[in-house]
Amino acid sequence: MPPTPAGQLAIPNLHRAARIEDAVHALVERRLRRTGWRTNIIAYTGYGGPGWVRVMCRVLLGRPDTRQRGRLEKVRGWRSFTTLPAKHVTVTIETGGVVHEAQADRSGFIDTVVEAGLPPGWGSVRLSMPDAEPVEAPVRILDPEVRFGIISDIDDTVMVTALPRPLLAAWNTFVLDEHARAAVPGMAVLYERLVTAHPGAPVFYLSTGAWNVAPTLTRFLSRHLYPAGALLLTDWGPTQDRWFRSGREHKRATLARLAKEFPDVRWLLVGDDGQHDQEIYREFAVAHPDSVAGVAIRRLSPTQAVLAGSLPVPHDSPTEGPAGQKWLSAPDGAGLWTLLRGAGLV
Repeated sequence: MPPTPAGQLAIPNLHRAARIEDAVHALVERRLRRTGWRTNIIAYTGYGGPGWVRVMCRVLLGRPDTRQRGRLEKVRGWRSFTTLPAKHVTVTIETGGVVHEAQADRSGFIDTVVEAGLPPGWGSVRLSMPDAEPVEAPVRILDPEVRFGIISDIDDTVMVTALPRPLLAAWNTFVLDEHARAAVPGMAVLYERLVTAHPGAPVFYLSTGAWNVAPTLTRFLSRHLYPAGALLLTDWGPTQDRWFRSGREHKRATLARLAKEFPDVRWLLVGDDGQHDQEIYREFAVAHPDSVAGVAIRRLSPTQAVLAGSLPVPHDSPTEGPAGQKWLSAPDGAGLWTLLRGAGLV
């Protein structure tokens, strides 16, 4: 069973920014609790293998009637960031008749691996604590016979977010109604074809986005018919030793972790050429050549690519990666599907 990730307990000698943030949160929390706010468990999709499961959730303070509102038709991005974490609280995890306990970190997160005898496929674990409604967290248990999986970026790979343009990216993230966000043409069909061609293949959505937007992203993926899969996001704001987390390091560490957890799975890495996906995937392919089936890059328009600080990919034909893998590039899902078939990766 993979080792439990570190970071579940409070660590001394916090960065100054983290100490300031904690002090502000403590003041606000006392006032909110006096007005009747209570703890809510936000469950994220987990995953696992034979005998273990990775459980992820966050504990936040919210109004008592938060769960009864159910008004999702007008969700502005900024609302996802107006949350207050419940720090260092203990959550009970029930899975397969076995009970575990885990402690949230200073941001209210729980990310832990527990023993579980769940069968392959989709299942759930129960999360509870004394002063919160229990919730069920979906988990995907990989069959040990699975040999192919998909790891996909989100921003400008499955969802048009225009991250190369900072002002527009901020508008899309914090202001735009989530229902106004567009899917990248053909990508949902591409993923559906891939999981149909490879029964049991898991899909992981890896992004530098904040966990605050996980519910929004989950609804987006479902609404646009993307295959269900675990979101692997990160935390924003001050960390234990710096002002902000490193998005690149988050992606690097997550890819390395999946390679270690599932050594027999070869991954199709899907991203775009607008940020650092190609660089990160190339590093991973060199370090873990047996874990990479191929790389599929969604090509941005020339204008977007230049604004992102990269150059457009000049052709559509497959090329050899650093360890002999096929590297493909096309502007949409239909183009990538054609190239994947031609390269023998389907």
